[in-house]
Amino acid sequence: MFRKLYDKCLELAGHRLAKLWLGILSFTESSFFPIPPDVMIAPMVLANKKGYFKIFLIATIWSTLGGLLGYFLGYIFIDLAMSIINFYGYEEKFVDIKNNINNNQGSLLWLISLFLAGFTPIPFKVFTITSGFLSFNIYLFFLVCLISRGLRFFVVSYLTYKFGESFVKFFETKGGLYSMLIGLILVTLFALVYIFLK
Repeated sequence: MFRKLYDKCLELAGHRLAKLWLGILSFTESSFFPIPPDVMIAPMVLANKKGYFKIFLIATIWSTLGGLLGYFLGYIFIDLAMSIINFYGYEEKFVDIKNNINNNQGSLLWLISLFLAGFTPIPFKVFTITSGFLSFNIYLFFLVCLISRGLRFFVVSYLTYKFGESFVKFFETKGGLYSMLIGLILVTLFALVYIFLK
């Protein structure tokens, strides 16, 4: 099923309304849909290199707005939200987070987790929904989503624009691992700055 969805999203990258479909994919992926926008971003940039910045903006804005939908699903429709979380196999993680989030350390840990989920291949929708269920600060939530998603989609768009097919092939095979490593490095740097300023 996932392969068929993946292939369909890839096919939509060449559609005359590709930007509209990218917006829809970015929005839904942040709240329930399993296929990430990167599937469309890379081929769209390859087809229109000068439009890489606009493609990045579309994915970022709509993904962040989709994150808000996920937040409100968790905040208002808990039964529906839990069924999505169960589908991705994150029930135990959800319980652990719920137990730890009430203290400052738990809140900081959640911020880091949310950033990593937005920047890496971890299912982002699980974290947007859980944020709503936990009534996490919505302004902070929105800001972290905007930054993490923006960084991720800018990296994919810009490097596809800069290196073309060679980057796309690299991203398809090792992109998940490298985005996780970069995400961890960024989080470590943010944590060090936070400790230093504190």
